[in-house]
Amino acid sequence: MKKILILNGPNLNLLGTREPAQYGSTTLSDVEAMCKAEGARIGYEVECFQSNWEGALLDKIHEYGRLFKSGDALGCVFNPGAFTHTSIALHDAIKGVDGLPVIECHISNVHAREEFRHHSWVSPAASGIVIGFGVDGYLIALGGLVRKFGNR
Repeated sequence: MKKILILNGPNLNLLGTREPAQYGSTTLSDVEAMCKAEGARIGYEVECFQSNWEGALLDKIHEYGRLFKSGDALGCVFNPGAFTHTSIALHDAIKGVDGLPVIECHISNVHAREEFRHHSWVSPAASGIVIGFGVDGYLIALGGLVRKFGNR
């Protein structure tokens, strides 16, 4: 069974308690459970990983790049959190694994928020982007990943 990575960046471990008016009351554990359930339903093994450390996120992207090349992974749904707006290294990692489909995902509509959130270093390297659908965006991104790349 091919794997799909649900990758979350800084502060997403605080979902459910951090700014609930902005992000809702659903926890990261809830998001992970719904993604794993959806993955099982459609025939994929879903692995979830969250880190507040940029290097750990880079390492996970590199790992999935190798799994993709060996045919063991389909791709990644990635909410880079605040690293979206600051990390050229994440952009380079996605480009560097050459071919791994990465769907950038954001819970809130970043374009309706502070101006510094309007630019993403990840978007130019991503295969697609889902923004502003709350935590349901993870399922939208997962479904889009499978529909677009699942027959490869």
